[in-house]
Amino acid sequence: MKPVLYIVIPCYNEEAVLPITAPLFLDKIKELVSLDKIDDKSRIMFVNDGSKDNTWDIIKNLAKQDEHYIGITQSRNRGHQNAVLAGLMEAKELCDITISIDCDGQDDINAMNEMVDAYADGCEVVYGVRSKRDTDTFFKRFTAESFYKLLNSMGAEVVYNHADYRLVSSRVLNEFANYKEVNIFLRGMFPLVGFKSTSVYYERNERIAGESHYPLSKMLSLAFDGITSLSIKPIRMITGFGIFVALISLILLIYSVVQYFLGHTMSGWSSLMVAVCFLGGIQLISLGVIGEYVGKTYMETKARPRYIISERTYDKE
Repeated sequence: MKPVLYIVIPCYNEEAVLPITAPLFLDKIKELVSLDKIDDKSRIMFVNDGSKDNTWDIIKNLAKQDEHYIGITQSRNRGHQNAVLAGLMEAKELCDITISIDCDGQDDINAMNEMVDAYADGCEVVYGVRSKRDTDTFFKRFTAESFYKLLNSMGAEVVYNHADYRLVSSRVLNEFANYKEVNIFLRGMFPLVGFKSTSVYYERNERIAGESHYPLSKMLSLAFDGITSLSIKPIRMITGFGIFVALISLILLIYSVVQYFLGHTMSGWSSLMVAVCFLGGIQLISLGVIGEYVGKTYMETKARPRYIISERTYDKE
């Protein structure tokens, strides 16, 4: 039996690029159907993440033009990760496999063929991984690669150079639904679920139209969210550094006492000010990191919904 595929596409203010890329996704669905890889019941699911432009209107018009287009919209903007999650959770009861991908045309949709083949070979999760970053500027390449290295060094299990372009089976999604945390970082959470997985490599293109919604500030925020959501290593690092500073302080205390009894005078004002400022800065940073964990714990205890679907282009059975 051929699997039913749902391509899940988060959209936020994408009126410039959606009319261009939507037909490409439709062509890909029809190609996979013609190759007898997927069932014709497969769909392209757009997830409107509270866009302020005409994105939702475009999605509704697309749904009227072809049955392969469907869409859902969130009650407000909740962020890229929550939009992807909303689409995956909506689709898991309707299909056998999902492929999440951004709508900007940067990810090579032809990699979907290999993803579906890998699923047919028994893989439940297939990660889309960039093969190289030759088209990026040095600064973007350096920051992006540092992003993945930092996440892995801090204990967040992520696939290097993988974003949110992946195939996931409904079997995995049903298990993933048991992960109830509010602070989500999907690219670090799916490896935790397990199941047989593999990677498909592709070259990433330039954005077809519109503007990127992931500047450096958002990348840094995403990295910090990923670390604090998946690892307590920063707190352990603070503890280790505190022990190190305490040992140094003990050595300096012993040294100062010895110098006092030997009658050696020490001015020490500059070194004292440096030490006080340094330790004060470290304490504030430490409190900030600990506060981030406390804040995330606070949000988790509220157990607020991670997404709210306010409208669909289809009747959900």
